[in-house]
Amino acid sequence: MLLRVRSDLAGIVWPPISVGAKATLGQYLWQLERSQWLPAGEIAARQHAQLVALATHAATHCEPFRARLEEAALKPEDLATPEGLRRLPVLGRRALQAAGARLYCAEVPEGHLPLTESRTSGSTGEPVVVRRTQVNRLDWMAMTVRDHFWHGRDVTKPISVIRARNGDLRERPDWGLPMSLLFDTGPAQYIPITLDVARQVALLRRFGPEHLLLYPSILDAIARYCRTNDLTLNTVKHVWTMAESLTPAIREDAEETFGVKIEDTYSSEEVGVIAIQCPASGLYHAMEHIIVEVRDAEGRPCADGEVGRMVVTDLHNWSMPIIRYDIGDYAEMAGECPCGRGLPALRRIVGRERNLIVMPDGTRHWPLVGFAQFRDIAPVQQYQLIQHTREAIEVSLVAEASITADQENLLRALIQDSLGHKFDLSFTYYDNEIPRAPGGKFEEFVCKIAI
Repeated sequence: MLLRVRSDLAGIVWPPISVGAKATLGQYLWQLERSQWLPAGEIAARQHAQLVALATHAATHCEPFRARLEEAALKPEDLATPEGLRRLPVLGRRALQAAGARLYCAEVPEGHLPLTESRTSGSTGEPVVVRRTQVNRLDWMAMTVRDHFWHGRDVTKPISVIRARNGDLRERPDWGLPMSLLFDTGPAQYIPITLDVARQVALLRRFGPEHLLLYPSILDAIARYCRTNDLTLNTVKHVWTMAESLTPAIREDAEETFGVKIEDTYSSEEVGVIAIQCPASGLYHAMEHIIVEVRDAEGRPCADGEVGRMVVTDLHNWSMPIIRYDIGDYAEMAGECPCGRGLPALRRIVGRERNLIVMPDGTRHWPLVGFAQFRDIAPVQQYQLIQHTREAIEVSLVAEASITADQENLLRALIQDSLGHKFDLSFTYYDNEIPRAPGGKFEEFVCKIAI
């Protein structure tokens, strides 16, 4: 597939000339095309050189990070190697919650502005607020373009997107950022994640996308609905999943149902795109701007084939140092990828599965619970919703302080409004942590209704 970048200068059609944001993105992509083929050791060395620069800035402008270094008897230059980085204590979600805005750097370089905030529950149901920079946005755009390039997606064709941030059902004449910044693209359809699966399938069949971006749990529901009702999505050539763990069962069933390979991306609100699935091997390559560590129960690096907790470092966030952050997910390490890229490889991502809610009328969709407003109402540290019947849902909470009756009522109203029905909500409180399922997995929404 040959795509031609649009020129920004009047009268110049070929070779195209880009200016402004498009030129910056294009130059970054040019470097990424080359950096992915560097030897693994060279990539690691460059990452740690970047980390030293980041740590030097953060130690000067962020008191909590400076305290982390001092408590570990470290200086920024000590992070120049993987061994030095492992001496820095891990930053957990609770510590990130507790630090809040104190973790923001007092000064941010001009070129990194403007700043934005994002709220996320991650895979552990523990809401946090993260401040990110314009460079982080550039990382997201570049890695999204890379994902499309790696998998050979034809951006001139239609795409349908089903995810939480869609809002209302709508269509637009192009794909939006970042692809429409560079290229003439096909149209895009945005389907609310809360629509019933039957309605989602009907909308997809009407629009006829060549590309489909959605969560694995939604893909699973759509695949099962299509098989049950003998329906096809015969225009779809690329299925791109994100935001959840793509289990082997969901992948196999969807690939059999739709006759296409599933292309997965691993990302988070805290640090953006972390890993993209290799088009050659199916492994997941960690990106240049993220240091990924996979640790066993004793904190030691996992070897090929071992599963451990993921710790990530965002090398480009000069507004809020997300360094050695326990993201709450598990991954299996992989050895060298046969594709030849020097980027670190993971075999699979585990521990981010979520369930669909069953509404009283039997329809099913992704549950939106209003987590972004939880801490505006009460000091919620962790949450989990368990649906026992079509009308009854148990809300489990861990809080920094006792939640009052008024706060509980406000949370109840928020959750009911977000779910779209006045479910019978019962509240259960835990002192420190909500118990995990066997195997260490945690799901922030669990449906126990037999389907």
